[in-house]
Amino acid sequence: MEISGIISALVIGLVIGALGRLVLPGRQSIPIWLTVVIGIVAAFIGTAIAGGFGVADTAGIDWIELALQIGVAVAGVAATAGLYARRSGR
Repeated sequence: MEISGIISALVIGLVIGALGRLVLPGRQSIPIWLTVVIGIVAAFIGTAIAGGFGVADTAGIDWIELALQIGVAVAGVAATAGLYARRSGR
């Protein structure tokens, strides 16, 4: 992966984290920085999954890859919110 790919993955990760948090119903009691980290990780994992299915590079906008990234972010935010709430006693 080139440096421009890493930078774009970080920027997209910011957006993916926010979308993952918005899609998940209810209130998540995790800090915004943790949401951003989850989004960045979800962007990388979603891209890897899309590459495994062979849909990472398509003509136009990669909707399937984007949906996979958001799905991974939703799962990550949900899991982290549950663990974070249990750890902090909320």
